[in-house]
Amino acid sequence: MSSIRSGGLKGRAPAVLQVLPNLEPGGSARSAIDIARAVAEAGAVSLVASAGGPLARDLLRGGAKLIELPLASRNPFLLRRAARRLARVIRAEGVQVVHARGPGASWSARRAAGQGGAHFLTTFETVYDRSGALQRRYTAAMAKADRVIAVSQFLADHVRETYPVEAGRIRLIRRGIDLSYFDPDQIRPERMVQLARRWNLPDGVPVLMTAGRRGWSSNGTLLEALARVKEQPFRCLLVGADEDLASRRELERSIRELGLAERVQLTGDCADMPAAYMLADVVVSASSEPEAFLHVITEAHAMGRPVVTTNHGGVEEQVVRGRTAWVTPPGEPDALAAAIAEALALTPEQRFALGQIAKSHARESFGKERMCAQTLGVYQELLRADAYALGPQAA
Repeated sequence: MSSIRSGGLKGRAPAVLQVLPNLEPGGSARSAIDIARAVAEAGAVSLVASAGGPLARDLLRGGAKLIELPLASRNPFLLRRAARRLARVIRAEGVQVVHARGPGASWSARRAAGQGGAHFLTTFETVYDRSGALQRRYTAAMAKADRVIAVSQFLADHVRETYPVEAGRIRLIRRGIDLSYFDPDQIRPERMVQLARRWNLPDGVPVLMTAGRRGWSSNGTLLEALARVKEQPFRCLLVGADEDLASRRELERSIRELGLAERVQLTGDCADMPAAYMLADVVVSASSEPEAFLHVITEAHAMGRPVVTTNHGGVEEQVVRGRTAWVTPPGEPDALAAAIAEALALTPEQRFALGQIAKSHARESFGKERMCAQTLGVYQELLRADAYALGPQAA
């Protein structure tokens, strides 16, 4: 990443403060950590305010400073207090840019940026719930930014249609993933063997896999589709944790009733997702709600795996229909079953060929370096008036 040039009245390096609810595993925290590292590598002061979480170490290793605040809360009193503390940080650290993610965090960050005289921008990462008056107020704060980043065109269109945000303030920056981590050439066979033994996978049986961090209560369509292709051999892995015991028991009941007890396996958390993708012949994403960006699709593509997916949200922006993925209408188990059957019927050589196209597509379009460079470019838009240079524009 290019260096920065000091500027402004005090001749100090620019400082960027990112504000997000927490540092729990997930796309939002990962993106913030990647950008925090890029800011630090550019020579600027990189700050992140959040409630903390398991990924805090990764943030600190990247050269950023963590400020722990109760930003995961929806309590207006706690968020107001957090805003006051953020304002003090902005003044003490000379912050010029405040970048917020999530409604509550954005509400606090906007108040603080106004008090501290900093530029304010937000990232929309999903279609946020606006069902309550307080939630609408928090979400509205995200739209009242100098710049609004959307992680997909689907979401950019939603923001423009739902909030009073003119197109000139919206920037499309798709999420990026770590392509050095999701790299099939880096996976040693022992890693795959270890997982296969842990999950007791039978030899010679095609493996379907789906992954998620939000639980499995929305996978009814997938189970119904799998019940329609029971005559074909396969093992389907549902990778990820479901913290809701009641929903897990309901899912297990559905699996038994559909006659899938020997076909569908709940694996729990997996610490080695690249190896898990390598065990899969086909990755399935059957989300029941529109999502702006599905990491499972891009991660699978990066690992050379074709995908069967429902056409929700930003899916069409992540795949090449007919070349890297089968795209089916949401909520239609017959269509999903037909796509899964077609994918299972391919020879290993045919699936490999599709996977190579998918890998090239992911590497061309979804690297984290591109996401970071584009984000620093938006920071530079705001900093230019303050006579600072950050990132590629700096000499």
